[in-house]
Amino acid sequence: MGEDIHIRQQGRVGRITLQRPDALNALTYDMVRAIEEALDAWRDADIDLILLDAEGPRAFCAGGDIADLYESGVAGNFAYSQQFWRDEYRLNAKLSEFPKPVVSFLQGFTMGGGVGLGCHGSHRIVDDSSRIALPECGIGLVPDVGGSLILAHAQGHLGEYLSLTSTRIGPADAIFVGFADHYVPADVWEHLKDGLCEGGDAALIEATARPAPEGVLAGAQAEIDQLFAADTVEEIYRALGQSDSTLAQKAHKAMTRNAPLAMAFSMEIIRSLRNAESIRDALDLEYRYTFRAMEQGDFIEGIRAAIIDKDQSPKWKHESPHDVTDQDLSAMLAPLGRNALNWENTL
Repeated sequence: MGEDIHIRQQGRVGRITLQRPDALNALTYDMVRAIEEALDAWRDADIDLILLDAEGPRAFCAGGDIADLYESGVAGNFAYSQQFWRDEYRLNAKLSEFPKPVVSFLQGFTMGGGVGLGCHGSHRIVDDSSRIALPECGIGLVPDVGGSLILAHAQGHLGEYLSLTSTRIGPADAIFVGFADHYVPADVWEHLKDGLCEGGDAALIEATARPAPEGVLAGAQAEIDQLFAADTVEEIYRALGQSDSTLAQKAHKAMTRNAPLAMAFSMEIIRSLRNAESIRDALDLEYRYTFRAMEQGDFIEGIRAAIIDKDQSPKWKHESPHDVTDQDLSAMLAPLGRNALNWENTL
């Protein structure tokens, strides 16, 4: 694991570098635990900020390493995934609530678990290569790691659009939606990192930032708000199918590929979190789904189709959004009782 991540104090900074570029810096369980341990140690240490970055140009972090989750699920060991998500979500909360600035450099892909690691800090930096997404509905999961809160706080119905279609967005749109704060050209990054380590002053970031190249979501906001305003995923799906606009057709095609139950749950929690302020509210709801995702949901089948067999032909439990009942949704949303997410480090 030591080769997967480099954790050290450098100057005034606690620095964490992901070192799995060949795996798009996907997070393993051991990496999650190591990052949490470092945060706990640095909380009261003589450092000024936390700096998160990653090796390789292709990704900051493309998500969690789900191969192990799949193997445990197929074997009927649901406890492993439940523990993984419980500990990962606790880490997400600590990053969001950390008392010192948390700076992240988000090159290339930042998706799924990478959003949970890199998009809850105080200073989130993107460049031209940045592509951010929460594509979990495509593998039978839901936008999690606190990402549902970012989507819930996005303008209009952008949150529903991004979650139901798994759309990847570039730097300007990442800032517009709320996944990032600053655009800094890539050729300045190393100089900026050196300056942060030397002086420990996060104000250097704002002084270095530049206006991001123009995005697409601001111009599409009105159409997205109209198309994604309906009360149910089924109504949205039907409206998209009846529209001849390019955006609607692409969104309809994307939703056709995604798991109906996951989409229904995603929209439900995004709308319920509109006025939530704490990431813990989001993580609690997300965990109700992920706790049950293997045994009662589509997660194992989603990974099989996308990652294991790569046939891209998942057999979801529901054929279309029309088939998801209120009872199906309630079963995934029900409180977990003694299994509910808690914030204690149990290991």
